[in-house]
Amino acid sequence: MTLTVVVPCYNSAGYMRRCVESLLAASGPDVEVVLVDDGSQDGTGRIADAYAARYPGRVRAVHKENGGHGSTINVGLQLARGRYFKVVDSDDWVDVEAFTRLVSTLRRFGEQDADVDMVLSNFVYEKEGRRTTRTVRFRRALPRDEVFGWDQVGRLRKTQYFLMHAIVYRTGLLREVGLHLPEHTFYVDNIFAYMPLPAVRRMYYLDVDLYRYYIGRAGQSVAEQVMIGRLDQQLRVNRMMMEHVARTVPPDHPAYGYMTHYLEIVCAVSSTLLLRSGTDAAIATKEAMWRGIREEDELLHRRLRRSTLGTLTNLPGRHGRRVTLAAYRAAQWRVGFN
Repeated sequence: MTLTVVVPCYNSAGYMRRCVESLLAASGPDVEVVLVDDGSQDGTGRIADAYAARYPGRVRAVHKENGGHGSTINVGLQLARGRYFKVVDSDDWVDVEAFTRLVSTLRRFGEQDADVDMVLSNFVYEKEGRRTTRTVRFRRALPRDEVFGWDQVGRLRKTQYFLMHAIVYRTGLLREVGLHLPEHTFYVDNIFAYMPLPAVRRMYYLDVDLYRYYIGRAGQSVAEQVMIGRLDQQLRVNRMMMEHVARTVPPDHPAYGYMTHYLEIVCAVSSTLLLRSGTDAAIATKEAMWRGIREEDELLHRRLRRSTLGTLTNLPGRHGRRVTLAAYRAAQWRVGFN
């Protein structure tokens, strides 16, 4: 089996078909699609069962009690039979032509017995109500059409980092590092995209616009007001990522530079959402977050705090906060996130 694609599903009956159909249109018998129904209250489970019955051997339906996004990935990883592993959320989809190229590339790695640990590709923000899309590509930062290591990763812009949408992992690597995501916690896709990185040695960049990342659905976990309401979970994930790099990744590790780049962005998101909340308690929480980083690792704190985003999100006083939020709104308009 070449590839396992796990599709986490929770009350997804209204939109999951687009996701599943895009995966089936471009794959063959060596690609399995695992639909994990996370205790849905609508017709999600019935739809998953119908696909499994229609495509035996290619689609599997799994039903479980609700445990959150991380729990569905944990179950999918336990069941995965593919040499490679990818997650596609049920409200997203893949470009059929690009997915066909991805599967062909993974097949070639299998035929050559090439242990490529992580395959990266581009992803596209598909925002509800917006006519234009924005694509995140890595052409200027990563070699193309060759296997490479961390020492060949070039400079990434602040809007460029390897989200879950960009990543295919070697399944064996995820099992070797013992990846297990927190349950009943939002935003753990960051942990999926972050925790295995120190074990990654061999990478490959496939320059295709593969993943269509849909944003703008009402109640979506990445909507700004929803994130502000779940700041405790964003901060939990932020702290887990910080502790992971501080405690297990020395500064001379080849992946350290990229991991601090990613963490800089996550800390900026947390800081900005706390500023957007605007309460005295939120401002105190922001200060406590940065103080916690300094207490954990002075060098890491200095690197993050003096970075571009670290400086921008820690401007002093009310005027500084206004500048930070103005920059955030400009980025929100330009990039197109919620």
